Amino acid sequence: MAMALPTLFLVFLAFTTAVNSCPPSDRAALLTFRASLTEPYLGILNTWTGSECCHNWYGVSCDPTNGRVADITLRGESEDPIFEKAGRSGFMTGSISPSLCNLDRLHTLVVADWKGISGEIPACLTSLPHLRILDLIGNKLTGPIPAGIGQLSRLTVLNLADNQLSGSIPPSIVNLGSLMHLDLSNNQLSGQIPTDVGKLSMMSRALLSRNQLTGSIPSSFTRINRLADLDLSVNRISGSIPPQLGSMPVLSTLNLDSNQISGGIPAGLLGNGGLNIVNLSRNSIEGGMPDVFCSKSYFSVLDLSYNKLNGWIPKTMSNARYVGHLDLSHNHLCGSVPLGVPFDHLEASSFAANDCKP
Repeated sequence: MAMALPTLFLVFLAFTTAVNSCPPSDRAALLTFRASLTEPYLGILNTWTGSECCHNWYGVSCDPTNGRVADITLRGESEDPIFEKAGRSGFMTGSISPSLCNLDRLHTLVVADWKGISGEIPACLTSLPHLRILDLIGNKLTGPIPAGIGQLSRLTVLNLADNQLSGSIPPSIVNLGSLMHLDLSNNQLSGQIPTDVGKLSMMSRALLSRNQLTGSIPSSFTRINRLADLDLSVNRISGSIPPQLGSMPVLSTLNLDSNQISGGIPAGLLGNGGLNIVNLSRNSIEGGMPDVFCSKSYFSVLDLSYNKLNGWIPKTMSNARYVGHLDLSHNHLCGSVPLGVPFDHLEASSFAANDCKP
């Protein structure tokens, strides 16, 4: 029995070492990924040497329970001392290698803000069963969003903003039942927003601005009770504003500016005390301003400029608790902006170019 303890210890040590070591298949996948990239200024990928990819490989971390690569986090905009010492942000060219699809225990893939990474998003990334975060913002990625994106059932963050992606938003995206943050802004996406987008019941932010999206605003958005931030600005969206948007429980920011939206402003939209930022400017919205302001009205931004609104400015607007930025210019409104708090800081330009049409 005296010899059993050292033997047991050696077995345990061998097991621990095996668990904490980098599997050759994961290492090979990472090295192929590195070979497809060029990072000329910071040298961060020069740390990817040796057999132990779980230790001291910049941006790589492993699951301590099985030794598999779990996270790749490479950000070109970072407060890391490497960036501060270099006095510059990151720049990287090349493409995202499909070899990453062999990392079947990957939870996080962040390759963000490198400005020069091009090519398409590998379709096989949608087969990674444990992926929770996919963040590829700020590159030059082209082509479509992979059609099978909805297979990533554990995904909580999908950030593909500030690229050159084209095509439509894949219908399967509504199957991402765990998704909380969706950012597809500043791409070249076209077509309509999936009508059943309301199936994304966990989503708190939906940022789809600066694309070429068409069609109307899906009314199913109003079924997402956790949605706090909806940005559909600078697209080609038409139709009217769904009235139910005004009764969403936690919606605080609504940006619909620079589209082709018509119809009137739903009364509930300006009467919702929780809405803090509302930008409906540069559309074709008509009719009057709803007379629904009250002591709960608190707007950091209320921008209704460049529309076809007519009639009198509501008298109840003076009841608002706070209005930070107000722009009613370039409409057909009558009257004037209320005097005194909280309107005494506003400039005359807030009401410019209105040719009163009652």
